[in-house]
Amino acid sequence: MNDILQLKGNFEQRENSNRPGPATLLAHQCVKVDHLQSLISDLNQLQIFWENNNLLRKTLISVYYTRVVPKSNRISRLLKSEVIPNESIVGAKFKSTNKQHKHVITHYVPVSSIKTTIQDLKKAIRILNEFFNGKIDTDTFNDKTNLTKIDFSKYTYDDQTFPKTAFEKVIVDASFVESFGLNEPTDNVENQSLVTFYDTQTNLLELLKKLGIAATPNQKLNSTTVLLDEINLKILYEKAPYLVSMATEDLSKLDPYYFEESLNNQSVLTIDEPKNEPTIGVIDTQFDKNVYFSKWVKSTSLIDPNIPMETSDYTHGTNVVSLIVDGPTLNPALDDGLGRFKVRHYGVALARGFSSFSIIKAIQQIVLENPSIHVWNLSLGSDKEINDNFISAEASELDNIQFENDVIFIIAGTNKVNSLSSQRIGAPADSLNSIVVNSVDSQNQPAKYTRKGIVLSFFAKPDVSYYGGTPGDYMNVVDPLGMGKVTGTSFAAPWIARKVAYLIEVLGLSKELAKALIIDSAIGWKEGVDNASIALKGYGVVPQKIDDIVKSDEDEIKFLVSGVSEKYDTYNYNFPVPLVDDKYPYVAKATLVYFPKTSRNQGVDYTNTELDIKFGRINNDNKIKDINGNNQTDNNGFVHEYDARNLFRKWDNVKHIGETLKPRTRARLSYNNPNWGMSIKTKERLNHNDGENIRFGVVITLKEITGKNRIEDFIQQASFRGWLVTHLSVENQVEVYNQADETINFD
Repeated sequence: MNDILQLKGNFEQRENSNRPGPATLLAHQCVKVDHLQSLISDLNQLQIFWENNNLLRKTLISVYYTRVVPKSNRISRLLKSEVIPNESIVGAKFKSTNKQHKHVITHYVPVSSIKTTIQDLKKAIRILNEFFNGKIDTDTFNDKTNLTKIDFSKYTYDDQTFPKTAFEKVIVDASFVESFGLNEPTDNVENQSLVTFYDTQTNLLELLKKLGIAATPNQKLNSTTVLLDEINLKILYEKAPYLVSMATEDLSKLDPYYFEESLNNQSVLTIDEPKNEPTIGVIDTQFDKNVYFSKWVKSTSLIDPNIPMETSDYTHGTNVVSLIVDGPTLNPALDDGLGRFKVRHYGVALARGFSSFSIIKAIQQIVLENPSIHVWNLSLGSDKEINDNFISAEASELDNIQFENDVIFIIAGTNKVNSLSSQRIGAPADSLNSIVVNSVDSQNQPAKYTRKGIVLSFFAKPDVSYYGGTPGDYMNVVDPLGMGKVTGTSFAAPWIARKVAYLIEVLGLSKELAKALIIDSAIGWKEGVDNASIALKGYGVVPQKIDDIVKSDEDEIKFLVSGVSEKYDTYNYNFPVPLVDDKYPYVAKATLVYFPKTSRNQGVDYTNTELDIKFGRINNDNKIKDINGNNQTDNNGFVHEYDARNLFRKWDNVKHIGETLKPRTRARLSYNNPNWGMSIKTKERLNHNDGENIRFGVVITLKEITGKNRIEDFIQQASFRGWLVTHLSVENQVEVYNQADETINFD
């Protein structure tokens, strides 16, 4: 097998030189006076409602779009106030009709914005009636000579001018807007819940007080989310449901898993003293300190000591920890070649149920108190399904923690309540920055208890799958009473946590590269990865042996690159792919991972930053001929937002692009420039520079179609072009890791 290579070199950075062109209508559009009058009617009703409601300083208005819209197609003139409309957004949802998703985006704007928008629409109506017979289509609108005959200075109202650009923006905005309205929650919550309010720049506790709801600072999760009991929840929904952005019930039961106590006794098992093995953090139910490997575990319980504990409260946590510490001993057939790991365990839940609010608070503190731990296993999961329109509070907090800290969570994909039914994954398995793990059987087919992704209609969750035990082929674990046989995603996740900890702690990879390498290893060279497959298995099943992850086949050149996005385009056109008779006898694939900042209050538009990757040959126009046919940022390369999300994973923080190895695959000709290039373009959703200095990791694989080993040619040419090439040598890195842990005594 070949070593994986690490390439270190400089990525160039450049600003976005593209400037917005004139406002145009999409093909086959026609904006009519009747539609503009309908929008005015909507706004008149909203104006009356808010003028009779003094609860807020401004108004909440939802824009119902005709489709899923990119940032460039959101309204830019309608609802404009002291800030541009994109900066007044406080929420985004999807409304589904006939299996088609449509955006519903909520803004927080002053009443004056409603009045100005009504006047803008009235002016546009006058122009349409006077010059275009009450309607304007794409061809007429996009031919700008049709607007030169109009004296726009005539359409001033209250000293507010209405220039040509304003008219153009109103027409384009209206072509995407179906209606305006007051969006109220559809979530059916009745019990104690975590309620998130639209961000109205109002003190949350004071706002609740106006509604007759008494809440204390201890009930606040953050500036927009508070824990409310059943009585106060009812008051809120009766008096002001329009304030609620999202709500989820707080109390959850541990998602079900199968447990069977065996006749074996753990007393026959022994274990050495721990040395310098890496440490993995575990957040779970309680840990039994009487098990044979307890000296490998430092455990802390965060449950009130006055609450009585039962044996069952120790079972799940002890099961999970046993796999991380000594999984290969307990399950020899699943030996991954990684040995043992130490564990720092925190007991935050009981078997009978847990509070999301309490666990979120606990995790925040746990991570801050343990900066030396980079990998955390979280096999706790809710029995309830995730919501279509927002990320769970638990997952959102985990995503924030991973954005702000050098940590990564490995999360179980959760299990079905009833194996015969279809059930979506439960919180926190909707965490985008984490690695979410589902379970498969020995034939790599989804286990019957596996629940389904996708998240927010298209985000790829789970990430990967692994073996979690199945009836007849159970996972062996340790429990407080001896040995146990189990099945569940809870017991697949620890095996991935072991692998990720090895990649980060021993091999020294960044969390971006570690996650990318895990996902890339699961994908292999299979043809296509569609949403139906991802929903159950993620990108695939991770190989069992670590060598199958950190090495490649002899006919492959696999290399890792990482960098930091500082400007719009981060690029390098200097990848030396070896030529053979002026041809490239390879198929290629690449997996990109980054950890973006996220905004839960933006609903379905959850990730703040998009990194778009292109990789391939450099054509004679000095542009990258992308191996995935990605034309999102090309001239005349318009792609509908819905298609961009599904075809190119736009806004997803994991991108996999690649070609399929087929029997008739032929070598490809080179262009004038013999090198290949990579470009990573950064796009912002909220104009807050959240993607500035964001780190990324990419795994690239070139497979030689004739089976030849060309890695030495690649190394030689890469070194000649200024790349620092190192081998990801397991043996060398283990030696370095061991030496780093040695104690040096000075005389």
